[in-house]
Amino acid sequence: MRSAAGLMVAGALALGSALAPGPGAAAQEGQRASEGYLTPEHLADLARAVPTAPQDGSTEAADDVAASERLRRLENGDRWLLATRQAELRPAIALAHFDCALGFRVEAAESPRLVALLTRVLHDANEAAEIAKARAHRPRPVAVDPQRPACQVLSPAGRASASHPSGSASVGAAYGAALAALVPDRAEALREIGHQIGVSRMVCAMHYPSDVAAGEALGLAVFEDLARTPSFVADGQAARIEIATARAAGRTSPACAAERAALALPLP
Repeated sequence: MRSAAGLMVAGALALGSALAPGPGAAAQEGQRASEGYLTPEHLADLARAVPTAPQDGSTEAADDVAASERLRRLENGDRWLLATRQAELRPAIALAHFDCALGFRVEAAESPRLVALLTRVLHDANEAAEIAKARAHRPRPVAVDPQRPACQVLSPAGRASASHPSGSASVGAAYGAALAALVPDRAEALREIGHQIGVSRMVCAMHYPSDVAAGEALGLAVFEDLARTPSFVADGQAARIEIATARAAGRTSPACAAERAALALPLP
């Protein structure tokens, strides 16, 4: 029988699972490629600094495969269900991933400046990862084993797309860093959720651990640079007003108990 925490998560995840974007797309909410904070040239420079994936036959590659196999034990459990939710990275929906870390709910419909800021962060973090992926193709765990379940609906092209570095881990880390900068008293918890979004991609068999580590490092590097742009500084000032309004409203998420239970589970 599924635990009570699992049932709570399952209910909270239904919408996110249905809407999760395909890998590598990271759903740009209609934004054009020119609408991030960083220039294409800057993103290309950041992508070039990403280490290549472990070579087939290396100890590092073997460790990746062994770690991915161990994570099969989590399939259909509470941590898997949380990973299903965290597969959704569109800003207006992904904001909910950070409700519990914030300690209050930020409604996307009431926070258009914050959603716009995160949309630009998403663009830069994902675009840098896509540039890095184009250098060499590493198959995903779900491509190596076509029968392995993923915690989102995958097209054949999505299952066959490149695994290294993880674009979702890049976006998750950048989201966590951006929100930490906007709400510094909750910074540690927000950065941790950004990290857990990357962990979820390993749980989902979409990436190997080294893919996630490289993606997370890239996302943090992207944020470090975009945070110094005048546009981000200006957007951040407007977003803080919306966040303060949400904090004053004091709404909380009923899914937080389930999230805590899922994150308390040790990884195999």
